[in-house]
Amino acid sequence: MDYVEQTLHVDKDFLARFEQGLDPQHPEASPIPARILGFGEISSIFCIQNIAGIAFKRLPIFKTIEEAEAYADMFRHYSRLLGEAGLRLPGQATAAVPSAAGGAALYIAQQRLPDGDFAHHRIQRERREVILSMIRKIAALIDGIWTFNAARHPHLEIALDGQLSNWACPANATDDRILYIDTSTPLFRIEGLEQLDPEKLLKSAPAPLRWILRRFFLGDVMKRYYVHRDVLIDLIANLHKEQRPDLIAPVTDAINMCSEVLTQPIAVAEVDRYYHSDRVIWSLFLAFRRMDRWLAHNLFRRRYEFILPGPIKR
Repeated sequence: MDYVEQTLHVDKDFLARFEQGLDPQHPEASPIPARILGFGEISSIFCIQNIAGIAFKRLPIFKTIEEAEAYADMFRHYSRLLGEAGLRLPGQATAAVPSAAGGAALYIAQQRLPDGDFAHHRIQRERREVILSMIRKIAALIDGIWTFNAARHPHLEIALDGQLSNWACPANATDDRILYIDTSTPLFRIEGLEQLDPEKLLKSAPAPLRWILRRFFLGDVMKRYYVHRDVLIDLIANLHKEQRPDLIAPVTDAINMCSEVLTQPIAVAEVDRYYHSDRVIWSLFLAFRRMDRWLAHNLFRRRYEFILPGPIKR
């Protein structure tokens, strides 16, 4: 199938009512029920009952509506830059609303795409040659980001997370029909300065432990998305998480052969080392968040704002 471009509009008043009644730990039991569609490393994606064709990400990390709206402006700027660099995005919209726990939450709405079209699902059912063709197209789009950066260096630099679940690829899609969906973390630098306050990425971690993440992990995690080679290695390593390690060697070979920006071939051993390091970082981060949730519920008797996944196979 092909995608029909949509211009999204969201009902801010409806989302404000939804936010006030939301049970983050049991969203399906909220007065306006919601259903989880999937999880990223630091976010969840869900649909809301009676709102067809839209997926939502909720960021309950702001002190004020003004702070949330400033983030929404940054999100739109980043999305425009991704478009200028050659990526096609789904229809999007934002709404900043008061949070039930105080402060504000930002809702980022996106055109909902067929689950089966996402690359991490397609690798589970397609023939190997089809998978390799799809990943070559994704690698070419990633190359385009760094071609864009090279033309604007040192004034402007954009980054992205290239993992498989961030790409929607309808069967037989040409490069310009593949959609990139991970726009909610606006990573870009102007005159060498990071535009996103990295502390925002730590808001979902327990406050007493943020210094550990800040000191040992945060800088490395953010920097990797600005390094073309690391983004491609992360893409290949994602095959471990998606339970397709048999594809790592052929995908590595395919990317080495097709990438026009990669200056040094990637080795399978590099991919394996990267994956094991990455697994430790994100497993530790999720463990901290689960501990924080337990403390919130059982010790402090307060609402825990974030929706966490269950066990994750890595």
